[in-house]
Amino acid sequence: MGAWMTGWVPVEEAQITDFARYASSRVGRDLTGGYRTLWEWSVQDLDGFWSAVWDYFGLPARREGRPALATEAMPGSVWFPGSTLNYAAEVFRGRDDAATAVISVTEDGAPAELSWGELRRQVGSVAASLAALGVSSGDRVVGYLPNSAEAIVAFLATASLGAIWAGCGLDYVGSAAQARFAQLSPVVLITATRSRHGGRVIERSADVAALRAGLSTLAATVVVDDPDSVPGAIPWSSITGGDSLPPVSVPFDHPLWILFSSGTTGRPKGIVHGHGGVVLEQLKHSAFHQDLRAGDRILWYTTPSWMLWNSLVGALLVGATAVCYDGSPAFGRPDALWELAARLRVNTLGTSPGYLASCRKADVRLSDHDLSALVRLGVTGSTFPADLHLWAEHELGPRVQVVSSSGGTDVVTAFASAAPTTPVWAGELSAPCLGVALDSLGPNGESVRDTVGELVVRRPMPSMPLRFWNDPDDVRYRAAYFDTFPDVWRHGDWTTITDRGSVVIHGRSDATLNRHGVRMGSSDIYGPVEELPEIAEALVVGVEQGDGGYWMPLFVTLIEGESLDDPVRQRILAAIRQGASARHVPDEIIAAPGIPHTRTGKKLEVPVKRLLRGEDPEVDPGSVDQPALLDWYRQIRPPMREG
Repeated sequence: MGAWMTGWVPVEEAQITDFARYASSRVGRDLTGGYRTLWEWSVQDLDGFWSAVWDYFGLPARREGRPALATEAMPGSVWFPGSTLNYAAEVFRGRDDAATAVISVTEDGAPAELSWGELRRQVGSVAASLAALGVSSGDRVVGYLPNSAEAIVAFLATASLGAIWAGCGLDYVGSAAQARFAQLSPVVLITATRSRHGGRVIERSADVAALRAGLSTLAATVVVDDPDSVPGAIPWSSITGGDSLPPVSVPFDHPLWILFSSGTTGRPKGIVHGHGGVVLEQLKHSAFHQDLRAGDRILWYTTPSWMLWNSLVGALLVGATAVCYDGSPAFGRPDALWELAARLRVNTLGTSPGYLASCRKADVRLSDHDLSALVRLGVTGSTFPADLHLWAEHELGPRVQVVSSSGGTDVVTAFASAAPTTPVWAGELSAPCLGVALDSLGPNGESVRDTVGELVVRRPMPSMPLRFWNDPDDVRYRAAYFDTFPDVWRHGDWTTITDRGSVVIHGRSDATLNRHGVRMGSSDIYGPVEELPEIAEALVVGVEQGDGGYWMPLFVTLIEGESLDDPVRQRILAAIRQGASARHVPDEIIAAPGIPHTRTGKKLEVPVKRLLRGEDPEVDPGSVDQPALLDWYRQIRPPMREG
């Protein structure tokens, strides 16, 4: 398949090349022949690879003679039996107390820095305070918080006790937070009552009150900003200045946190991950794929509602500085996020294709900012069109590696991404990640290349879920990933793995466009349509009808001042014919007041498809950025066929 190789020149020396030499000396074979050589070994010898990762990073001594992977099963794999560690302890091991660990920034305030020494002190004090409130190993502590240093402190304190963390941001209304947290029977709620976004103060006192009322198991509520507004609450300041409690060692598979699915297919599922699997995976990804080092600064635009917040926190494991921004990336100006990255001398910046597209349409010039510290731009959250990739590289120059990645909350990491030693093709992900036995399967379960197939993982990863919360006998867990191909993880994405090993993501396989028996991912339509200057965003679905018909509407939102007249319609149709497929020209183009998304920015293709069929969308309204839009789509009906 055609692709554009970018101007990025892979480096010859990075942490991944040092690890390749280290692993070569351990296994007695040369693994320094390039990324493909290292990846193939990493998925063929899971025991050798993950043992080498453990020892390379100096994790606690392992039980002599015990394998890294004692039982290979999905689900049910057993990793590092008998080994103990603690996520929080690994975050603080070997740190320079005087160096900066966390920088917090809001729309209306100056950056606030937290040193490693102060972070350690606060985490220890909050852990002691939580223990005094009755929190013990296995108990749940939940956070309803903005992206801030307090959220990181609260999580690390919880983890240090062996308690289990779950969080979501103030972008969620209280009912959406309750739909998640009430499943967990939490002991303590740590919350804020307000945040800012787009220049507006978002007041959440009423949401906090409703949330507390719906959590009958709470023993205490801690408020980080305005405790007087929450009756009976404990001020954050009173739990951060006392005695300190050090982290306790826990088994490798002891639960660390519970992340929630988006809630677009019913009640949000609680996905349980363990200390050991997350530590290993985040060390591997931060060091080898992102090449993060002690002192580097990483700013990923996210909230605690999204697994990328957990990945941002994971950068602390390699000693990097986490920059927590709470606010709009376009506050006051469309390039506000770039201005912030320049001002804070950020080395790795993470954002979404949607934000980049808005910058391009606003004619943002990145050369207006001093981004000389930036070495890597990470892009994820939705598919990343080739033309948008090339725009970003043109603006930043080939010195900055523009990296697309794809993974999920399910494994709290990426399945495919890049490394500093890999070439980059616009519109593609450079390679499967180390330790990820990625494959693409055709309809009969056969491996396929250079054609669209189902994205699967053939062998276990240590960060795969321990289980789903309240899922006896793993019934929902197995149904989520293993019903289609037994013993193989099916993720639910359409993908193409090229003969050179790069990866293309086409969108969710449950939202496939199947016109005349020819399958296409929705993202293949979005690329050429959303490139048009009149179009702000698009959503396409294929609706199977009871009489055997197939209706494929395209919904578009237009930029201010534009209308969906006939010339615009013709430009849309021409863009799809020339940039995607003449077979997948939509039956109808409809101007919409907006495109509904999850709170993490994913388009609600499947719920909209259900609405157009007159069915229940099976979506938690609290998971939707604009819930009222669902009512608009509910009124749309497929045209009646003649005869």
